[in-house]
Amino acid sequence: MIVLGIETSCDETAAAVCRDGSILSSHVSSHIIHREYGGVVPELSSREHERLLNQLVHETMNESKMTLSDIDGIAVTQGPGLAGALLAGSCFAKGLSQGLDVPIIGVNHLEAHIYANFLAYPALEYPFVCLLVSGGHTQLWHVKALEEYTLLGETRDDAAGEAFDKGARILGLSYPGGPAIESCAKTGDENSISFPKAFFHSNTIEFSFSGLKTSLLYRMQSEDNSKTNTLSQNDIAASYQKAIIEALISKCELAVTETGVQTLVIAGGVAANKKLRAMVKDTLADCRILYPDLPLCTDNAAMIAFLGEKYLVMGKRAAIDFPIFPNLTLA
Repeated sequence: MIVLGIETSCDETAAAVCRDGSILSSHVSSHIIHREYGGVVPELSSREHERLLNQLVHETMNESKMTLSDIDGIAVTQGPGLAGALLAGSCFAKGLSQGLDVPIIGVNHLEAHIYANFLAYPALEYPFVCLLVSGGHTQLWHVKALEEYTLLGETRDDAAGEAFDKGARILGLSYPGGPAIESCAKTGDENSISFPKAFFHSNTIEFSFSGLKTSLLYRMQSEDNSKTNTLSQNDIAASYQKAIIEALISKCELAVTETGVQTLVIAGGVAANKKLRAMVKDTLADCRILYPDLPLCTDNAAMIAFLGEKYLVMGKRAAIDFPIFPNLTLA
């Protein structure tokens, strides 16, 4: 089966072609227009999707050496995400579905992030624990089979990716915040500041990053008012990054212990952080730790096409008037 995948949940416009579980082509266009605002502006994101989608799909089809008439089905992100952005992608996909007379399926963006790991590791077996960590979500899942997921715990407020973005803004760094802080932290002393880590010593699988973000804000205000600044921006960024990562890893340890599963999968944009990867490997040395390839960590259409194909092969279809769900959950 040949499936065209379309992803427009936030600030990446993406298209991909999947054939029998293999990605033939995948294109992602990130919206640089948001950088001057330090974060995603929903209305601008919707307009960028509308501007980019048609050309991006044609480029993706050309690279795959397929034509639109070869497509057997279309998969598009149904949620979660920004309402206008999701509408831009779903309306485009619905029109294409009707024009080509092929079935369409709405895909859960969170579920697709988990299944991106099967593209990198086709032999990955159930069950496994998944840390799903992105700009909008920080969750730990016990994945037992397709459509069989148990939520072990999640954040009470900000997601880890959001903490990186807001922290970067406080530090005066660029957007997106994760890569900016990671780059800044390379030459910093990560032990220079002991930032608070909510629930760090708790036996519950919960996260909270709002207090950490506030602590960083107060620290920067203190540095600005001090006549003798003793810490560099690099030191502060490194300490802030370490606090986020240690909070994530501590709950991964609990999840592995609670489930007895020795395979930990990390998915979502924050999974691209090299410091996170190194610290998880050191801390959970007895576990099998898996990550998607770097292009599959951030938002992409390859994971949408791949998971969409699975459901289309199972005979699942969506009505042409299916809704978007900006707050869609996984379970």
